[in-house]
Amino acid sequence: MGQPGTKQIEKEKKLNIHESDWRVFRRLHSIALERFSKRVLEEVREVAACETDYHDCYRKVYELIRNRDKTMAAAFDDPRRSNAFLLLANIIGEELLTAEELKQFSHEVQARIKMISEFSVIT
Repeated sequence: MGQPGTKQIEKEKKLNIHESDWRVFRRLHSIALERFSKRVLEEVREVAACETDYHDCYRKVYELIRNRDKTMAAAFDDPRRSNAFLLLANIIGEELLTAEELKQFSHEVQARIKMISEFSVIT
């Protein structure tokens, strides 16, 4: 295979996040991951608070962790500049960042965030 064409390079540039926004993303990604982990652990505590039928309790904890692992993977796995917007969309969908935190991004990224938010309300 040869060199990527001009259209492919332009497409990749549009998907990539600028360096300054990437630094913001990396910092907020860590904050969002901590919030998500805390939320899941609180859910586990609630589900695990059983006094009878421990096997059923175990099964519910297992299912909860399995489901939350899928959500975690979609929002946090493999952070790269080329998939930052996808991860950010999933983080926003989980409501893990405040409006103030999202304002730290450039106007360009904020416009994309607005588009993401409007799309998620529609679907």
